Order: sequence, then C-alpha cells, then structure tokens
Amino acid sequence: MVEAQPRTMPVHSGGRPTSDMSLPAPIIEDLTPAQIVTELDRFIIGQGDAKRAVAVALRNRFRRQLLPEEMRGEVVPKNILMMGPTGVGKTEIARRVAKIVDAPFVKVEATRFTEVGYVGRDVESIVRDLCEVAIDMLHSRRLEQVKEEADKAARQRLIDLLTEQLLSETRSRNGRGGAVAGGGTAAPRRVTAAEERRRKREQERLLALLNEEALEEETVEIEVDPAFADSAHDAFGSLSPDELYDSFQDFLDGYTPPPRRSRRRVSVREARRILAQQEEDRLVDWDTVIETAVRRVEEAGVVFIDEIDKTINAEGEYSGEISGEGVQRDLLPIVEGSVVMTRYGPVKTDHILFIAAGSFHNTRPSDLIPELQGRFPIRVELQSLSEDDLYAILTEPQNALTKQSVAMLATEGVELRFEDDALREMARLATAVNVSTEDIGARRLHTIIERVIEDISFDASDHKGETIPIDAAFVCERIGEVAADEDLSSYIL
Repeated sequence: MVEAQPRTMPVHSGGRPTSDMSLPAPIIEDLTPAQIVTELDRFIIGQGDAKRAVAVALRNRFRRQLLPEEMRGEVVPKNILMMGPTGVGKTEIARRVAKIVDAPFVKVEATRFTEVGYVGRDVESIVRDLCEVAIDMLHSRRLEQVKEEADKAARQRLIDLLTEQLLSETRSRNGRGGAVAGGGTAAPRRVTAAEERRRKREQERLLALLNEEALEEETVEIEVDPAFADSAHDAFGSLSPDELYDSFQDFLDGYTPPPRRSRRRVSVREARRILAQQEEDRLVDWDTVIETAVRRVEEAGVVFIDEIDKTINAEGEYSGEISGEGVQRDLLPIVEGSVVMTRYGPVKTDHILFIAAGSFHNTRPSDLIPELQGRFPIRVELQSLSEDDLYAILTEPQNALTKQSVAMLATEGVELRFEDDALREMARLATAVNVSTEDIGARRLHTIIERVIEDISFDASDHKGETIPIDAAFVCERIGEVAADEDLSSYIL
C-alpha cells in the first residue's frame, strides 16, 4: 500500500522546520467524574445516569494511562449503549463530553453504512473520519501557535520583495542592471555602503506604509505554489474522506512530481495572505502532527453511533442477506479492537470509546446480534423530558434557547425580555404537543420559540431601540390555538 499525503498537506519549499515542532504526547485530562458531570450540567438538563456512565468511562481512560505498561494494553474501554426517545440529550452528552476532554469525536448514523461487498460506505470509514477530525484539530492548534511568527516572517519577506522591486525599477530607469548581450544577465554587483543605507531607508518607509495599509492595491511579484495544488484540492475537495481515500489511490498512479513554484504578480493584500500561509506551512511539521493525531485517535477517540436500533430487522430474525445485521457484524471487529488502514497508516481501535444510541421504540437492545450486545456492557436509559425539565432547558443552560434569541435580536437593537410565566407556558405547550403527537423532546422547543418570536424577528428593523416583553398571554396568542388542535399542531409544531 502506498502511503498518500493528505490533501491539505502543504508543499514545502525545502528543508525541515528549524523551530521546535514537538507536540505534547496525548493524554486524557485529569478530570474526576464529578467534575465532568458538573461541566455537563451547564449545558444538559437531567439524564444523570447517562452523564455518570460517560464520566466514569472517561475517567477509566485516564486511570488506564497510569497503569504499568504490561497491564495497560489489557484494559479495554467499557462501551456504552444509550436508550431513549429522540431529543432527550443522547448526542449532546457524547459531543459535550468529547469537547470537555478535548478528544477527537465523530457522530455517525448506523443506517448510512452498508455491509462489506455492497455499494456504499463501509464501517472502516468511521475510523478514517476520526483521523481527519484529529488531524484538523491538531493542525488548527499548531497554526494558532505559529501564526504570530508566520505573520512576522511574511511581513519581512513582503518588505524585502517590495524594496527589491522598487530598487530594481530605479536601476532600470537609470540604465543600470537588467539584461546584457547574448540574453544573459549582468554579473552581481557589489553593494556599496550608500546603496545599503538607501535600502534600509526604503525598508523603513515601506514598513510604515504597510502598517498604515497604504500599499494594499499595489502589485508585487512573488513565488506561488504551482497550479497543481489548487487543481488537486478542487478535484478532491468535494469528496467525503472515505471517497477521497479511494480516489487518491487511483490518482497516485498517474501522478508526476509537480513543477517548481511559478512567479505571479498579485496585490500586496493577496501577497500578505499567500506569504503568511507559506510561512505557516514551513513552520508546521506535518509528520509530527499526523503522528500525534493518530496516537490521539487510538488513545482518546470517541465515536457516537446513532440509530443503532434501525439496524435491527423488524421480524427480529437474523439473515445473511444485505441488511442491518450485516452492518452489525461489520461493526464487531471495529468495536472490539482491530487495525484499520488509513492513508496515514494503520490505526488501532482497541481503546477508542464507542457510544451507541437508539430510541428502541419497537425493538429492544436484546434484539441486536448477541456478539454486538457484548461489546456494549454499559447500558443506560434516558428518560423522556417532563414539563419541569423543558422549563429548566429554557432557563438554566449556558446556551439556553431563550438566551440565544435575546442575543440574536440584540444585534439589531431590540431588547427581548422573556417573562417567567411565558417560559412556563412554552414548556407546558411543548409537553402537551409531545404527548399528543410524536415525542421529539427538547427539539419541540425550537419550533415553539421560533413561532412565538417570528413576527418580532421579521420586523426587527422596525423595533430598533424598543424593549419587547414576552408573557404567557403573548405565547397563547401566538400558538395556543395551534397547540390545542391536534391535527393542526402535528403539521405546524
């Protein structure tokens, strides 16, 4: 297998970076389960059992790193199976907890995959996607670390280019320099002290103009990467990581080394951006980033597999045909621990934490094939949200929906104020509609809030500088009759 470089890998102009490119070894943050649950409580209401299960699973990963080497490899993660209706926080718990511990995270739907041998995505693409996420995380972090140094180097290069361009034009007008007989160029002249002083004066003048952005529309000639880099990105940029992996292998068969950098005249504004990117590419050691990211995936990766219950046959029977059971069988080696080949090399899945979830309305976890059941030893049931839970969702989380609406309208000078009785009424209506139609949990609140403030949001520019209170009467006026009509609410709410 030929190891391909990632499509985002920069083309280095030469040599290894001289700066210290070492990245810290991956380690799970030292957070106690109680600290993890406390952090989750800032964003997610209720579901204490699920929070505790995920917190303990993550703490065990930290404990594993402290074990002796011979025992560390024997400890496997305790994968979790979450059961509960939609909109109660299954996905959000997994996503938030991965963010808390700064772990690579992907969310996939089990229904998107097909059994090996059939057209469609195979389950190994989950690991390839996870690698892409981890590399993007580390690469972005490294770019932030070198951004200031890259900008400084790019600015200096730009000043040197502008100075040389200005002096060359001056020499040409004075009849010095340029081409000689026979099509060659003049031999390098010895720079005099006067010329060196003049160069420094020009650099200082150009630096002042550059700082004032007075040269943005001027043009300068710089070296740019060949068109190959852009065309390859355009050709593969729209593909999924899984499709890109296969296409890149075919592309390599006809690949020839790209030509050297070409010279182009661009504006100073564009030149600053191009040079800064070139300096960032020079300062970032891709080999170190990829190596660290792969280790981070193996030691700290989190995969959330949603809709696992949709892979269960309605009849509850197993078959060898293309089916959900085929996807379950393909998931077995990935969840249990195997080696997946990616374009970055082999990746072990032994210590990746898998969290599966499903509503299990018409099925049970015991309807999964027995082998897969054993790979998810921890099972937690998430409860449907009560009216008090929905009220808390509107008031307590740091990113509560009402706080988002207030902030959004404040950008146009409209002060929106939700009264407590209005929040209670919205929670009551959401609960009633969930009971009478389909229970979609907290997602019902999105629809209700947007319905309540729809007119205000539409005419926000006409209410600039006003304070608009939202009370229970206002809520009832907007959606009371709709919520009471079961047929109508099933279409609108």
